[in-house]
Amino acid sequence: MAGHSHWAGIKHKKALVDNKRGKLWSRLSKAIIVAAKLGGGDLDTNIRLRKAIDDAKAVSMPKDNIERAVKRGTGELDGGNLEEILYEGYGPGGVAILCDVLTDNRNRTAPEMRVLFERNGGNLGTINSVAYLFDRKGLVLFAAETDEERLTEVALEGGADDIQRSDSGGWEVTCPPESFSDLLAAFEAAQLQPELSEVTRLPQTTVEVEGSVAQQAMRLLDLLDEHDDVQSVSTNLSITDDAVGDEADG
Repeated sequence: MAGHSHWAGIKHKKALVDNKRGKLWSRLSKAIIVAAKLGGGDLDTNIRLRKAIDDAKAVSMPKDNIERAVKRGTGELDGGNLEEILYEGYGPGGVAILCDVLTDNRNRTAPEMRVLFERNGGNLGTINSVAYLFDRKGLVLFAAETDEERLTEVALEGGADDIQRSDSGGWEVTCPPESFSDLLAAFEAAQLQPELSEVTRLPQTTVEVEGSVAQQAMRLLDLLDEHDDVQSVSTNLSITDDAVGDEADG
């Protein structure tokens, strides 16, 4: 889990300084569309939609954009025909990579993903070529100063299956995917505000790489994470803080 915590932390920091607003809004719009499509447009009953909208508001996405995305999801407007696809592959150093994708054109997205892998020291795999190395979990991260006793009490009552310190010193709470909405609702009711929350894939073991291989792997992960159709990236990569710094400097 430590490898994933590190990558989740890196993604979180990147999101705080992400100035590619157009791409970010596109990604969040898709998340809103799918949430509305699956659970309807009522924020009181659709926690996934409420979270997607909160994420959009946090990066100043215009109200009109949010409303259009909801209507596309509920079928009131065209444009809600998105397909969920999981792309699997290996990166430099043999690290496993999973990409959750939402696309309206599989024939466009598939070759783009293949090119990203192949041009950056990796290769796209077949179905379940690496997915079996991961467990699908709800992941919620809290700041280090969050009260441990209160957090533990609310988390366990809300359906969490594990609470531990993350690599950054904060708190990491995990749960089965089916308990994710209930867990977020429990934290909201208790006025415990997470720094990051998502349903993702946690690696069962990690692969440590160093030097130029680590930097190349980080570059591939960055490029995948920036693709318009990619909603999230999971990996079993484990690297040192020095490697992260070197990659950022490059």
